Amino acid sequence: MDIDLQARELASWLTEAALPLWRQKGFDAAGGGFVESIDLSGEPTRANRRSRVQPRQVYCFAEAGRRGWSGDWRSVAEGGLVYFDRVYRQPSGFYGALADADGRIIDASFDLYNQAFALLSFAYLAEVFPERKAEMIGRSDELRGKLVAHCKHPVAGFEEDNPARLPLCSNPHMHLFEACLASEAVEGFDRLAWSTLADEIAHLAMDRFMDAETGALREFFDRDWAPFPGEKGRIVEPGHQFEWAWLFLRWAERRGNRQAIVGARRLFEIGEAHGICAKRDVAVMTLLDDFSVADPVARLWPQTEWLKAAIRFAALAEGEERRRYLASASRAAAALKRFLETPLRGLWRDKQLADGSFVEEPAPASSFYHILCAIYELEDCLERM
Repeated sequence: MDIDLQARELASWLTEAALPLWRQKGFDAAGGGFVESIDLSGEPTRANRRSRVQPRQVYCFAEAGRRGWSGDWRSVAEGGLVYFDRVYRQPSGFYGALADADGRIIDASFDLYNQAFALLSFAYLAEVFPERKAEMIGRSDELRGKLVAHCKHPVAGFEEDNPARLPLCSNPHMHLFEACLASEAVEGFDRLAWSTLADEIAHLAMDRFMDAETGALREFFDRDWAPFPGEKGRIVEPGHQFEWAWLFLRWAERRGNRQAIVGARRLFEIGEAHGICAKRDVAVMTLLDDFSVADPVARLWPQTEWLKAAIRFAALAEGEERRRYLASASRAAAALKRFLETPLRGLWRDKQLADGSFVEEPAPASSFYHILCAIYELEDCLERM
């Protein structure tokens, strides 16, 4: 398939269908905040709202605005942050986990994952609202300082709470790494602090998250950053192999770090060789550390991470190697497109079963962050070639 044509089709879907639909139906004009999901008829649900959805959607509309989308992105980008603060922010300064559709907090517990997305949203809001940049710098520094004081791991990275909950997880570190890379690039942010933290997470991932023998990146760990006992410690997610590979490439390009490129290439190889179902040509959810398939369900988000990693590898490669990565990116784009084929354009399916059928359920708002980022990354990388 023609990757340039696929990129144009995805961009059209985003700007003409998804952004307008999620602006109109995905933001609760009456009560404030972003909805958790939209059903396949195009109506918002009253499902409980995970706090991570709010800053993820703030990111989506802020980034769409930065890139020239002509719709009303400003009011929802700012309104989403107001709601996020009002509903989820705790006296500790951290953000809770879950609220109902009426904005009543249900679960105020700490999760590093949710704080990482708060930091990501601050960085993107600082870029599109210059008049609020000083505020975003202060909020970003404050939250980073609270994380260091509250749950810094004695060796590297962060624990899940204080006292620490087990298992420790690589996934929130991945999103914190992403927030660091975004923050260090914003003029006026504390570049030294964010770069130092990004470097720490990168080396933690290469030294502890990635298996020394196979190169695979694990999900769950004990307090010493050794694989968690039992099957849980053996879990390897293809989507995260791709997502970490993409982040490593971004970090390595800024730092000139060859080790990270080698590691990223191995992560991509694992994801592509073992995590793609040969019959359906989609990235599946879970492997074990021997690369056997543990969960054959394919969710939407790993397809976006496959696309992001493949196209960035292509942009950094030349000749036959570039053609190989472009072919992989085209497969990933085709896989993603199948999840976007819904009766109402601008929605998506989230889960494909092993038999190729899709689960009939509302489209989760949390997927928009993955989709939008993948489409913009595809455009940017093609422009570099």
